[in-house]
Amino acid sequence: MPGLTSCGILPKAEAEAQSPRGQEGGQGKPTPVDVAIARSESLQEDVKFIGTTRPLREVSVQPQVEGRLLSLKADVGDRVAQGQIVAQLDDTTLLTSVNQAQAELATLQAEVARARTQVANARTQVEQAKVELQQTQRDAARLAGLARQGAIAQQQAELAQTEAQTAQQALLSAQSQVSTEQQAVVAAQGRVKAQQSVLAQSRERQSYSVLTSPISGVVVSKGLEPGDLANPGSEILKIGDFSRVTVVVPVSELELSNIRAGQSVRVQLDAFKNREFLGQVARISPAANVAARQVPVEVTIANPKGEIGSGLLARVSFASNASQRVVVPQTALQEAGERGRQGQGGQTQGRQAQGGQPRSEGESASNSQENAKSSKATVFVVTREGQQPRVQARSVTVGDRVNGKVEILSGLKPGERFVSRAGKPLKDGELVSLSVLSETAKP
Repeated sequence: MPGLTSCGILPKAEAEAQSPRGQEGGQGKPTPVDVAIARSESLQEDVKFIGTTRPLREVSVQPQVEGRLLSLKADVGDRVAQGQIVAQLDDTTLLTSVNQAQAELATLQAEVARARTQVANARTQVEQAKVELQQTQRDAARLAGLARQGAIAQQQAELAQTEAQTAQQALLSAQSQVSTEQQAVVAAQGRVKAQQSVLAQSRERQSYSVLTSPISGVVVSKGLEPGDLANPGSEILKIGDFSRVTVVVPVSELELSNIRAGQSVRVQLDAFKNREFLGQVARISPAANVAARQVPVEVTIANPKGEIGSGLLARVSFASNASQRVVVPQTALQEAGERGRQGQGGQTQGRQAQGGQPRSEGESASNSQENAKSSKATVFVVTREGQQPRVQARSVTVGDRVNGKVEILSGLKPGERFVSRAGKPLKDGELVSLSVLSETAKP
């Protein structure tokens, strides 16, 4: 069959195969080959972006009242739970305010009690005034009857009537006093409620002397030492939530179209050699850096063990959107132009053009350029007939070529075994022997 191939010829074996001795003694012997298994992958390399790890969130423990820091219950690197006490301020002044508020409250409560006593006394006077009014009214009626009968002087009857009217005024005055005393009770109760609010505020301010952690996390920094004066707004501790860590990487606006929220990413940390972490795009900033034309992209990484700290160098790779195809090494291909150079039993390397003249360098360069643009090539697929493997020439359509690898668009399926390198030019149906470097199919 005309048309020998040059499928990644091993140098030593090629020399033996092309020598007269090698051609005579090699007939009937299987050709040694390296065999690989076809796999799908993408030739497009993922671009890596550099960022720095930081906690999912950081909170500052700050006092709400002024006071001297008495003690710290946690230090840098300690894990704390939400609500755990982490610092204590001197509360002497605050406690004094609480005691004063309590004393004032007791005084006002006593005033309420006195006002209620006055109300009770006024009500007693009302009852007495009612009795006196009833008595004077009966006396006035009786004396008026006697005066009409002429038994007594009219002057006595009029005096009795005046006493009844006086008793009526006394009753009205007593009833008015009850209302006044009741209003005094209400006013005193209002002052008590106001003072109770003052006391509650004093106690709340005293509670501010005990500082607790607002989240569960790790203490990442310390701003004050015991004995320092802490003012409202001054940072005593900073606590970070490391249940997840974030990495913010600046991404070129040209790459932004390939990134979306929720997209999976791969993250490599220099602190963890030979390990790769999976992350996710949490958010993409709507504003770009005008000078650098870069957009901050935030990536989150699960950190259940808390092993990833803050400030670590991270290399983030966003998954490529390129489709995956079968990829083979360049040495596995026989280009279309090589069949002509190796035709007639492979004896074309020194062939001359028509007329007995050698080909010019320009003509060779032109042919090479045409071959490079060719989308067709041949690979040799390993088949087995009986116990001895053979190779079958397979025409394939090639795509992109990157770093010695070639993309196969059609003609070769994942899982098929092909010759990645041969000991000499191969022919269709030729017997081969598999080298120790060959991949074996999984059962």
